Amino acid sequence: MKNIIITGASRGIGYEMAKLFAEEGHQVLALSRNEKPIRALNSENIHTFSFDICNEQDLKKMTDYISTTWEKVDVLINNAGKLVNKPFSEISTSDFEAVYKVNVFGVAEITRLVLPFMKAGSHVVTVSSMGGIQGSMKFPGLAAYSSSKGAVITLSELWAEEYKESGVAFNVLALGAVQTEMLEEAFPGYQAPLSAIEMATYIKDFSLTGNRFYNGKTLQVSSSTP
Repeated sequence: MKNIIITGASRGIGYEMAKLFAEEGHQVLALSRNEKPIRALNSENIHTFSFDICNEQDLKKMTDYISTTWEKVDVLINNAGKLVNKPFSEISTSDFEAVYKVNVFGVAEITRLVLPFMKAGSHVVTVSSMGGIQGSMKFPGLAAYSSSKGAVITLSELWAEEYKESGVAFNVLALGAVQTEMLEEAFPGYQAPLSAIEMATYIKDFSLTGNRFYNGKTLQVSSSTP
């Protein structure tokens, strides 16, 4: 059984992944600002506490838990994300900073802190978006969000190169439309072809086996536009 860290675990895909991993017997550290939905599952395989990916004390709480309880991490899934949907003319610098703090800087910092606990065969999976893929269809209002999702794709490629001797794999899943609350924020009224549980199942399986086949790669996981 594996030790799994999932960020953005309070709703949507992250929440469903936490349940799926726990049901299979894996140990899960499910992190999100709102820990109540995860705590309500009352699963002996899931540990959770209120966690802000941009908060230094919360990050220390995470590393303290790993070092005292697990000692190693097999899978880190960077799933937490922040979205601002505004016309570019109305987006402020603080809007951009808020999105990048979670989607880029937060992802970078949590990965940096977890890596010392990862050994050969471990896997860092970062959830990006089709909006971050160069040349893909783009949508008005998502300048901050989509550009941040493009940034973590390049970041993961750099990690794969820098840590290639370690045996740790770094891959990105660029997701298309999935029926989640975040999708509703981006595209109100749009009905996605995939549910959160369907995508969670895919990411779970990929995180456990994809590192055998891929490193430094971005897989486009989309059956529709957007």
